[in-house]
Amino acid sequence: MPTLADITIKMADDATDVVYTAIAGAAGDNVPAIFRNNTVGTTLAERPTFLVKSTSNGPRTARRVRGDFAWPTVTTDTAGNKTITGRSSGEFSFLAPQNQDASVIREQAYQFANLVASAIIKASMEEGYAPRAA
Repeated sequence: MPTLADITIKMADDATDVVYTAIAGAAGDNVPAIFRNNTVGTTLAERPTFLVKSTSNGPRTARRVRGDFAWPTVTTDTAGNKTITGRSSGEFSFLAPQNQDASVIREQAYQFANLVASAIIKASMEEGYAPRAA
């Protein structure tokens, strides 16, 4: 079981680090660990969050890990009041059958995570389109 820690990733410029601060650890199944980017906005409501939770399936033969990313969209009126008007969001779900060797589960997890982190998937999310044939 991973130990709660801050998550450091690269910004879109691929050079600058940004930290998602560990706010709270998962207290058990279906209770998320909470991470927050404290470099965005001036209020908690404006800051991006990343939640990760896990649980067993019904017969307890597999573990599912789910993640939820949210980045609020904020507008400021002429008086300087901020309003949340939407959000950018992302999610993932990974099911690992527990009847496999640990090395196989590890390989599946890393390949899935690396696929999502690949340049072509980042471009798809940025542009709003799935990859298409040339």
